[in-house]
Amino acid sequence: MDTKTMAENDQVKPFTAPSPTVNPINSDEEGGATGWRPVRYLRKRRCALWCCGCCGLTVVILGIVILILSLTVFKVKDPTLTMNSISLSGFDSGIFSGNDPGSLNATLTADISIKNPNVASFKFDNSTTEFYYHGKTVGVAYAPNGKVSAHRTVRMNVTVDVLVDQVLLRTNGTMSLITGSELSLTSYTDLNGRVDVLGIYKRHIDVRMNCSMNLEVSALSQEITNTVCAANVE
Repeated sequence: MDTKTMAENDQVKPFTAPSPTVNPINSDEEGGATGWRPVRYLRKRRCALWCCGCCGLTVVILGIVILILSLTVFKVKDPTLTMNSISLSGFDSGIFSGNDPGSLNATLTADISIKNPNVASFKFDNSTTEFYYHGKTVGVAYAPNGKVSAHRTVRMNVTVDVLVDQVLLRTNGTMSLITGSELSLTSYTDLNGRVDVLGIYKRHIDVRMNCSMNLEVSALSQEITNTVCAANVE
């Protein structure tokens, strides 16, 4: 029995110790894994650099585009204030109405246009137009606030009752009405407003316009001639 048992043990032992053949395989796998680490690191770094470069290039391009737009499209331009015409109406002399012979009522209507060349609307406050004769105020007109849309023109009529009595006191009064007289008047219009482009580009604008005109007045006819205007923006 002992000899048979020892023979069986000798036959089993070679099959119970195959472990030395496993170590080379494990070492190759670990070596392969460590060999791929630098390649993966380089790929990640290359991707990070590429992303950073794209972001930086995008920021630069956006900055250039904003700069170009701010100097061209979004640049706040000066609005234009124009006196289209001035008409005289409501003329009433006291000579023919039985009232004070020296009294004279007249209404001046000024047709004013505001042109907005900007990409944003131009909002303006209440404005005034004053008429002078020899430096003395003979009439004041008031216009309400409003808004001019982008690339649009708004026209408005400004009406003022002229104190022609003050003008007649500086002339020959009643004789001026009978024989006719040409009176030199001046006007001054002050318009304050603002332009706001996307809440980024803001500008307050003060438009001032000076006009000179001749008021030809007599008992038979009255008209405004030789109107010359000049506007400036601040």
